[in-house]
Amino acid sequence: MNIFEMQYENRIKKSGPLAQRMRPKTLYDFVGQEHIVGEGKILNRAIKADKLSSAIFYGPPGTGKTTLARIIAENTNNNFTTLNAVTSGIKDIKEKISFAVDELSLYNKRTILFIDEIHRFNKAQQDALLPYVENGTIILIGATTENPYFEVNQALISRSLVFEFKKIDDKHIKDVMKKAISDKDSGYGNKNVEIDEEAIDLIVNNSNGDVRKALSALELGVETTDEKDGTIKIDINVASECIQRKKIEYDKVGDNHYDTISAFIKSMRGSDPDAAVFWLAKMIKGGEDPKFIARRIIICASEDVGNADPRALQLAVSAFHAVEIIGFPEGRIILAQAAIYVACAPKSNASIIAIDKAYDAVEKSSLEVPIHLRDKSYSGAEKLGRGLSYKYPHDYNKFYVKQNYLPESIKNINFYEPKESGYESKIKKFLEYLQS
Repeated sequence: MNIFEMQYENRIKKSGPLAQRMRPKTLYDFVGQEHIVGEGKILNRAIKADKLSSAIFYGPPGTGKTTLARIIAENTNNNFTTLNAVTSGIKDIKEKISFAVDELSLYNKRTILFIDEIHRFNKAQQDALLPYVENGTIILIGATTENPYFEVNQALISRSLVFEFKKIDDKHIKDVMKKAISDKDSGYGNKNVEIDEEAIDLIVNNSNGDVRKALSALELGVETTDEKDGTIKIDINVASECIQRKKIEYDKVGDNHYDTISAFIKSMRGSDPDAAVFWLAKMIKGGEDPKFIARRIIICASEDVGNADPRALQLAVSAFHAVEIIGFPEGRIILAQAAIYVACAPKSNASIIAIDKAYDAVEKSSLEVPIHLRDKSYSGAEKLGRGLSYKYPHDYNKFYVKQNYLPESIKNINFYEPKESGYESKIKKFLEYLQS
């Protein structure tokens, strides 16, 4: 580091954003993520032993991914260098790799390469890293807010440990805020700052597990509030002016999209109308396509309700068309009605079980149609014996006659097994009546 870089670093430490100044320097000061860096956990042991292998840090913003990478930099005997995938290209990657090769060749020293926003690299850029990750020239640490199993090359994933970072809990965020107020080196310990507990609670609640957002709100409050009698007073009114509106985490194409629609479907399947409308509201607020939501309700009405309440499918399909006609905001009422109906309906998955069993049977058995079921409408069909032994059900008592409708090899398989649920229990009784 030259003198200009040192001056820059010192300036950031003294006058940079509060969130930057308050970054933990050691594992001891690091908050949250106990499931991966707690005492005795694999990442904790690897950092302390300086035996880190390539890793992907995955989680929401403000949860410590970059901070932990910097802590690793301070606790390793390897070289440490960084790239940001937003501003870097293949040329930058090659320069870092060339540096790593030279260091390993000349000094037998490995290089940790930290890549922020690694999901922003395209396939070719990610592929350029692969040989050097594989042979150990570089130890890759990639940070991403997107699910790496969707956004990062599987070849890199298979050669890395994936660590999922969780949102920081409220208690830890409160502790960080209070430390920032009292810290004389990096925070506001040299100023007389008082903050009401309800103001802290408001900031923490709206930070949504993001430490950086909470510290930014605190910084804005302190820096824009005039002193009165030598004290900077942060009350709930000041706090409310400093916080951003709570962001609805929903991107319509990423990991959160799939997690939310999964929760929505599982809530309907689990007969919880309250949870169903909550996840529905999140999707609507996040800008999800109402037709996409309506299609999920239709699928659930068939897959999870089925013949236990055949009206559920009718209502779900009607909701789809109604939303097309009405649009938003009133369309939310229609979607809510359909989701609540499906959630409250009796459940049966007998239909999906039946079709899946039939799919499996089609793969494994003969597909030949029994001769008595074959078409006999054309000239010459009778000479070939087509349909001659077919029994017409309407000619029999109960309008039913027992005969085989399946290929001979699977004629004894029961694909559809109705359950004792809602209307399907009546279907079951009717089928039993026919067999009696």
